[in-house]
Amino acid sequence: MSDDKTTIPTKEEKPEETQETKEAEPEKPANPTDKPIFSMFGGGGAIKTKPELKEEEEGEASASKEAEGEEAPESPDVHFEPVAHVEKVDVKSHEESEEQSFKMRAKLFKFDRESKEWKERGTGDVRLLKHKENGKTRLVMRRDKTLKVCANHYIVPDMKLSPNVGSDRSWVWNTSADVSEGDAEAQTLAIRFANAENANLFKEAFIKAQQENEALITKS
Repeated sequence: MSDDKTTIPTKEEKPEETQETKEAEPEKPANPTDKPIFSMFGGGGAIKTKPELKEEEEGEASASKEAEGEEAPESPDVHFEPVAHVEKVDVKSHEESEEQSFKMRAKLFKFDRESKEWKERGTGDVRLLKHKENGKTRLVMRRDKTLKVCANHYIVPDMKLSPNVGSDRSWVWNTSADVSEGDAEAQTLAIRFANAENANLFKEAFIKAQQENEALITKS
């Protein structure tokens, strides 16, 4: 046996770190949430626990209910005086002392003696109005919308309704004193209805009023 003894190392020897070894180690990437721009939005803040989040939500809900419960301030009553005072004026139609015995929608025409032509006077309701005191009946017709009078005369005994040529729904008659334009004028008028039935109803009411007026004239 050989007398040479093998020496067993008792401690593992580590190589010494050199400057080159330290430089060779890669640097750890920085946490992007540590930057100031993320910390502004809470990115780098501490993570809240569930109890903390619950308390925060309950606090926000309570504040919201309190805000809803608050009544909005009432606006003060503001009153403005009108610049001009307009007085109510009662417009009289001169029909207040009369009763309506007939009403029918129709179109009225007037014969123009100068041009020898029929000219339209207006469309509206033709009415027979009976005076409450003296009992006389007159024919009144007003235009639609404007309510301007286009016929206004008493129904006297010498008036005669004649059928218009070629029509069963229109009548022609003469009046010596139509005052629709203000002064009494002699006029030849024609009226046209929607159908023959309406035209006949007008004729019946016209003749009845004519007979009643004639009886009043005879009596007086």
